[in-house]
Amino acid sequence: MAMAGESTSTKPIIYLSEYEFGVDEKRRVQIPSKWRPENPEGVEWVALRWQTDLQRPPCLLVLPPAAFQLLHEKVAALPFSDPQAETLRRSLTRAADTVSLDGAGRICLPKPLADAAGITKRAWLVGMFDRFQIWSPENYASVRAEDERNTVKALSLI
Repeated sequence: MAMAGESTSTKPIIYLSEYEFGVDEKRRVQIPSKWRPENPEGVEWVALRWQTDLQRPPCLLVLPPAAFQLLHEKVAALPFSDPQAETLRRSLTRAADTVSLDGAGRICLPKPLADAAGITKRAWLVGMFDRFQIWSPENYASVRAEDERNTVKALSLI
C-alpha cells in the first residue's frame, strides 16, 4: 500500500479541469481516467472534509500520496505543546479517511464525509494541480460564482 511518497504511477498526474458525475447508492463516484494512476493497486488517497472559511460551504479535499505526505510533514513539524497544533491535528484526522480506486475507476466516499459535504446523487470533481476537490452541485455553484468574482484578484498571487 502506497500511503506516503510517490504513487506507483510512472507519469505524474496533474489534476486539471472539472467533471460532474453521478453518485450511486453506495456513494461511489467515478474518477476521470486522466486522474487515475497507471497502476492503482495499493495506491490510497486521503479524503478530508475541507472548509477554509466558515462563510464558504464544505467540500472534500482528496490528496494523492505525494500531496498527503507534504501535509503530513507540515503538521508533524508543529510543536506537540501548542494547543492550536493539537486542535489542527484532531480536526484534520477526525474528518478524514482513505479512499482507493475500485476496478471500475471509482472511489467510495465514506458516509460521514459525504454527509458533511452534502454530497448525495451528483458530485463535481475539481482539479487543483496536485490534488482535487469533490463538491455537491449546490455548494460548488456557490463557490464557483464567488471564484469568478475573485479570479482577477487571485491571479495577482502568481
